[in-house]
Amino acid sequence: MKGETIDTFIKEIRIKPIPKGKYYSEIPSINSIDSLNLSSPITFFMGENGSGKSTLLEGIAVSLGFNPEGGTVNFNFATKETHSNLSEYIQIVRGAKRPRDGFFLRAESFYNVATYLEDIYSREIAMGYKLDSYGGIPHERSHGQAFLGLVLNKFKPNGLYILDEPEAALSPQNQLAFMAKIYELTQSGAQFIIATHSPIITALPNSKIYNFSESIQEIDYHDSESYQITKLTLENPELILRNLLKK
Repeated sequence: MKGETIDTFIKEIRIKPIPKGKYYSEIPSINSIDSLNLSSPITFFMGENGSGKSTLLEGIAVSLGFNPEGGTVNFNFATKETHSNLSEYIQIVRGAKRPRDGFFLRAESFYNVATYLEDIYSREIAMGYKLDSYGGIPHERSHGQAFLGLVLNKFKPNGLYILDEPEAALSPQNQLAFMAKIYELTQSGAQFIIATHSPIITALPNSKIYNFSESIQEIDYHDSESYQITKLTLENPELILRNLLKK
């Protein structure tokens, strides 16, 4: 679904020449561009595993000052240094306004973020505060409940939010709740950049979808591989399974 152009916090990224020898310089999608327009309220990165979407997303987040494992720009922890230095080659072209809030949320490292949040919670309890802004104590809830609770309670209007494969933590029903919150926030000036495989989440209006393959191309919602495979499977599971399992 074509995203409208508004005064977003990030208008564009530009990628400087990447020296040979860096593993991400060998990723075709990243090697194929020198800039990418991000002027929609919601931008989706889609593509197969290993296509470079999460690598570029992480590079953008780190360029903006977010903790590589997730959190706000003020989160200061690292369980293991696994992120690339692609951020050093990314130039952020900003809009006229500045975000009032921001968060980098990765489903794969949310456990580490949740542990850090509980440390904050312990300190705030000692001072007589509660962690309501993060949706409660993360490890006392399921992974999906804690993940969604953080989005519903922490994410605010006029914020900049970068999310890596949120559907990994969310059931289809909770993906719908997640979508409703995102849409509500974009109506109040928030901007989202999301790497995802989900044909549910990418149905959101006012969004732009980039497909990562040999290059990075903008595509329509119904043209995404995730949508087409899901649609085909749901409409005719017997045929899909017969072809898939035949010997």
